[in-house]
Amino acid sequence: MKKIELLQSLTLFWDLDEKELGRISKKMVSAHYNSGQVIVLEASEGDHCFFVTKGNVKITRMSNDGREVILSILNDGDFFGEMSLLDGEFRSANVIALDDTDVLTLNRKDFLAVLSEYPKIAIQLLKEMAHRLRISDRQIASLSLSDAEKRIALCILRIADEQGVIKKGQVNIPKAPIQQNIANMSGTSRETVSRALKLLEKQGYVERNGRELIIQNYNQFVKEFDS
Repeated sequence: MKKIELLQSLTLFWDLDEKELGRISKKMVSAHYNSGQVIVLEASEGDHCFFVTKGNVKITRMSNDGREVILSILNDGDFFGEMSLLDGEFRSANVIALDDTDVLTLNRKDFLAVLSEYPKIAIQLLKEMAHRLRISDRQIASLSLSDAEKRIALCILRIADEQGVIKKGQVNIPKAPIQQNIANMSGTSRETVSRALKLLEKQGYVERNGRELIIQNYNQFVKEFDS
């Protein structure tokens, strides 16, 4: 697939025409990472921004007691690594490929030039960063105030917001994170996640089919667990 076609699949570039995308694509470099491969290492220098064209990655940090904490899971069309390019600081988290993953990369000089030349991208970037901040605020609140089961439910809501497809009030998450990753996202254990999912399923809130996770009534789920 041509770079222009790949850029058209990325949310950050949706407002640009083919001519504009063509100019940007010439500055980008393709890269591939195998499942489990570290793409970005926390505290390292940041000189590239990454745009996911295929695959999934997890954004992680290590807790003081050595546990992995998953901050986010990103999919096709998402991007990461922009913070270090904007503020010049070291990387704030690790990024690890969950599947075989293809990305387009842009170095710091070209990234800043693109933001300056195309205000539409800068505005879209601000919108996305504001959205991520809201999600982080909700995650912080859930970790500090909620019991384990509610934290898991809020984590599922977060995954639904990031990956879900809504249709007639029902949200389908085609490839939900494995239970250990949900545990790392919600600050609980895999066993607790398993119990919580079974309870949510028994109560009729969710349905599972392998890795597929369906929230039967999204609005009711939000009302019950995010209020």
